[in-house]
Amino acid sequence: MQDALNELSGRRERPRASPWHTADLALRRGDAELALSMLRALGPDTPCYVQCQGKMADIYLNHRKDKRLYCACYREMVEKMPSSHTFLLLGDAYMNVQEPDKAIQVYEQALQKNPNDGALARKIGKALIKTHNYTKAISYYEAVLQGEQQSFLRYDLAELLLKMKQYERCEGALQAALAHEPAADLPALTSDCRALVLLAKVQSRTNKSQEALLSLQRARDVQAKVLKQVQMEQPDAVATQKQLAADICSEIARHFASQRGYERAVKFYKEALVYCESDRKVMLELSRLYLTLDDLDACQHQCGAILKNDQLNEDATLMMADLMFRKQDYEQAVLHFQQLLERSPDNYLTLSRLIDLLRRAGKLEQVPRFLDMAEKHSSRAKFDPGFNYCRGLYLWYTGEPNDGLRHFNKARKDSDWGQNAVYNMIEICLNPDNDTIGGEVFENLDGDMGNSTEKQESEQLAVRTAEKLLKELKPQTPGGHIQLRILESYCLLATKQKSNVEKALNVFTEVANTEKDHVPALLAMATAFMILKQPPRARNQLKRIAKMSWSVLDADEFEKSWLLLADIYIHSGKYDMAGELLKRCLRHNKSCCKAYEYLGFILEKEQAFRDAALNYELAWKYGNQSNPTIGYKLAFNYLKAKRHVDAIDVCHKVLEAHPNYPRMRKDILDKARGALRA
Repeated sequence: MQDALNELSGRRERPRASPWHTADLALRRGDAELALSMLRALGPDTPCYVQCQGKMADIYLNHRKDKRLYCACYREMVEKMPSSHTFLLLGDAYMNVQEPDKAIQVYEQALQKNPNDGALARKIGKALIKTHNYTKAISYYEAVLQGEQQSFLRYDLAELLLKMKQYERCEGALQAALAHEPAADLPALTSDCRALVLLAKVQSRTNKSQEALLSLQRARDVQAKVLKQVQMEQPDAVATQKQLAADICSEIARHFASQRGYERAVKFYKEALVYCESDRKVMLELSRLYLTLDDLDACQHQCGAILKNDQLNEDATLMMADLMFRKQDYEQAVLHFQQLLERSPDNYLTLSRLIDLLRRAGKLEQVPRFLDMAEKHSSRAKFDPGFNYCRGLYLWYTGEPNDGLRHFNKARKDSDWGQNAVYNMIEICLNPDNDTIGGEVFENLDGDMGNSTEKQESEQLAVRTAEKLLKELKPQTPGGHIQLRILESYCLLATKQKSNVEKALNVFTEVANTEKDHVPALLAMATAFMILKQPPRARNQLKRIAKMSWSVLDADEFEKSWLLLADIYIHSGKYDMAGELLKRCLRHNKSCCKAYEYLGFILEKEQAFRDAALNYELAWKYGNQSNPTIGYKLAFNYLKAKRHVDAIDVCHKVLEAHPNYPRMRKDILDKARGALRA
């Protein structure tokens, strides 16, 4: 018996289940009413009263969907057990049911009980923002910040000021938050890093690029200290802090990339990948940078790593297509695009890239097949801004600028396609025939049509249209603002008035001095010099561009600069040097009509009429047989090469579209017919 008593004396009585747990079990069985009846029976003297009232409130909100009784539970809690904690719970309840005004009143009562509670002050600020009473929220934060205890609220104030676009006050609040001795403990370091990242964002918005970069670099240094401490003090937070470090490095890289500091941008993207090696966004941005630098192997390696884990990644597939194009493997490039379009024929971003690729591959005749696929996929395709943008691109590239303009106009108001459509419309207005602006070789070869009053009036109208379209452009990046300035100055160039051209030249020179190796600005300077009849100064700028590595970002500007330099060399009789530049154009764009036209002109001057005709044939083909000037030159060289039937065919095509085209009938058609009769 004694042994039994000894054994039993070592046992403890099993604890009873708490009312909270019993109610939870009833709830799991689906009996919400039983759970409520059990919780209602409990009074404030119950040890777990606050938790049980919270559980009851949760049942009313999530099971009964009754917001009134949900709040009533917390009000009862405040009545029976008034404290800053229960007031805080009631305030949170009001916020949960979207009643911020009532929440503010309750939070203020709680704050009276505990004036130094920073968390409560923050909740009041958030509640004021919820009511969209931003001015009152700002005033509240500033009043609270008069006392130094709540200095951590400066970040909340800065976020609100940023939202209100009050950038100067926002920057001031952040600078005040950072004005202290160097932090050493983890919470202070984390706060400093957040403040520096936000400060960089504000400085970017106000075009303070260098200051923003310095703020980001300071944030990077602070975050490095955070990572050292967090591994020991908060190991669960390591992944989050590494992601923040990667984001900071990525932002620094973007800053360098926007300023064309590509090598340094690569360095910081690589550093970001050290922190988050599988971050696809960073990997894609690094791949694009490698593509810009023409480092095809590194780009292919990054894209391959992305596609290994995500075979359907659209951006990586697009980049692989660009890579294949650079390696002149056009079939593989088109295959990558085709795979994407077969899965999604209405993927107009991919389609627009494919159209550009096919133009550069000299295979624009394949584009209609993909446009038809998109139309068959959706009956609404003809009304889609993306579809109209793509069709406009195709028509523009095939020598039909007016039809291209019409389709771009349908995409012009769209949030996704509008800005690019407007840029293209402005380019068409300023140069509808895709001439070499400033070039002298073809200046006096187009007969009297070039100086007709009708044409001059048409050009003036086009310039006025371009000026109106410029007002619709809303660039979001520093590069976009520079592009806008250059386009505005091209409108001045288009007037051909000396004072306007000089004004435009000043803008181009300023951009070229500020932005290192800025191809569009250097080309624009050269164009202005040519219009001012200063070819040597134009040639100097164009030679600078000719020595640079080609990049996809400035592909069109590189092409135009090579064509203008070739024009200068041809005018000086330096045909070999011009020929090299024209072949370079065709390596990067096999549909470049102007390059074929210049090559034809050189061969014609050398009286190699058969070879000249072959080049004019390609210019005629890639211009969609729509340019009468090229048609005239082709027919003339056919005549000289004794290909009389071909000459007559081309004459008929030109005269069908342009019945009064000068000298076509007299100089070529009649002579070709006479030669056949003879």
